[in-house]
This record gives sequence, C-alpha cells and structure tokens, in this order.
Amino acid sequence: MRKISRSFGKNLHTACLILSLGAVPTVVGVLTTSCAGDRYHESTGEGIDDTAITGRVKRALSKDTDYKYDDVKVTTFKGTVQLSGFANSRDAKKRAGEIAKTVNGVQNLENNITVKD
Repeated sequence: MRKISRSFGKNLHTACLILSLGAVPTVVGVLTTSCAGDRYHESTGEGIDDTAITGRVKRALSKDTDYKYDDVKVTTFKGTVQLSGFANSRDAKKRAGEIAKTVNGVQNLENNITVKD
C-alpha cells in the first residue's frame, strides 16, 4: 500500500509541476499584452501620463481670469487633448484652446467646444 501511495504522490507532484509550468507562458503573455499599447489602447505608462496631462489642462483652464470653463470637459488619449462641452463665446472657445496648447505634455489638441447661442 505504501508503494502505491508514494508513486501516486510523486506522480501528483509531477503533474502539478507540469501544469504550473504550462500556465507560465499564458500568464506572462496576458501580463505583457495588458501593459502594451497600440493604436486604439493606451499602455499603462501612457494612461498615467494622460491622466496627468488632463489634470494640468483642467488646472490651467481654472486659473484663467477672463473666462469660466465650467461646462468644458477635458480628455486625453496618447497626448492628444480633446476639449468638449460648451463655452459662452467664440473668444472663450479660442482662449481655452490656446491655454490647453501651452500645457506641458500636450502633443495635439482637438477643440470641440460648442459655442452657446
């Protein structure tokens, strides 16, 4: 009886080891592909950078003494900042774009702010 249980224990140990090692490439593949970016998805680092850029643009807009940008939304994807929402005048829309372009990290700007009539 002991010979059977010892060989079963060794076989079980070997089977578990094989299964564990077989799972390693799958886990590594998932981890590396989830961190990498492509044309449609940000990498982890890009996401962190874009969050920081969005925050800097929002702060810069809030510091403008001439206009209020309460209805303007700021989003960033791979360094491209998009302004959307509403402004009270064309000058306010233009000024928001000028402010956003000067913020560190902004590579491109899409000013999609709609002017209220």
